[in-house]
Amino acid sequence: MTINLQKGQRVDLTKGNAGLSQIMVGLGWDPVGRPSGGGLLGGLFGGNKGTEVDCDASVIMLDSNGRMNKKEDLIYFGNLQSKCGSVRHTGDNLTGDGDGDDEQVIIELGRVPANIHKLVFVVNIYDCIRRKQDFGLIKNAFIRVVNSSNKQEIIKFNLTDNYSGKTSLSIGEIYRNNAEWKFAAIGEGTNDASLSEMVKKYT
Repeated sequence: MTINLQKGQRVDLTKGNAGLSQIMVGLGWDPVGRPSGGGLLGGLFGGNKGTEVDCDASVIMLDSNGRMNKKEDLIYFGNLQSKCGSVRHTGDNLTGDGDGDDEQVIIELGRVPANIHKLVFVVNIYDCIRRKQDFGLIKNAFIRVVNSSNKQEIIKFNLTDNYSGKTSLSIGEIYRNNAEWKFAAIGEGTNDASLSEMVKKYT
C-alpha cells in the first residue's frame, strides 16, 4: 500500500520493509496545456504553443556533513552512474514499470558507501535563462519510490505548491538514520539557473 506524503513529512523506508535492498525512484511532471497521465520520455513539451521545456532529474550524494566531496557524486544525464555503482540514472531510455515517470533512478541501498549519508533528488530546467522558462510551465510533479523486487510502490509525494518563477526544485531526500534509510518530502523551489548552481551549496 502506497504512503502518500505531504511536504515536510518523513517516513521510514527500510524499517517495516524487511529485505528491501533495491529501489526505483521515479520522478515525473506534465506540461501545462497538455493532458496529464504519461511519461514523455525525455524532453517535455509545455505551454499551449508547444514550447519545449527540457527538465532534468539529478541525484546529489552527500556525506554526513551535507557535502558533495567529488564530482562523481553527482548523478545526472552527463554521469549516469555513481563510481560505486549503487546509484544509476536510466537516462531517456525508460524501461520497466514506469507509467507516468519521466526519469528513473535505480538505487541499491546496500551498496551505497558508508560515507554517503544522504541522496538529494533535484529537477532543473535546462537552459532556463535563455529560454525564459520556469516551473509555471510544469504541473503534476511527483516523486515515488518503488520496491524493485516486487514492483510495489512504497511512497509517493505529489508536489502541489505553485512553483511559478522557480527554475529548480529540490523534491525529496533519502537519508540514513542509524542502520535504516528514511525518505523526506522536500518540495522546495529555488531560483538556481542551472544544476551547477544547485550543487554549489553542497560543496
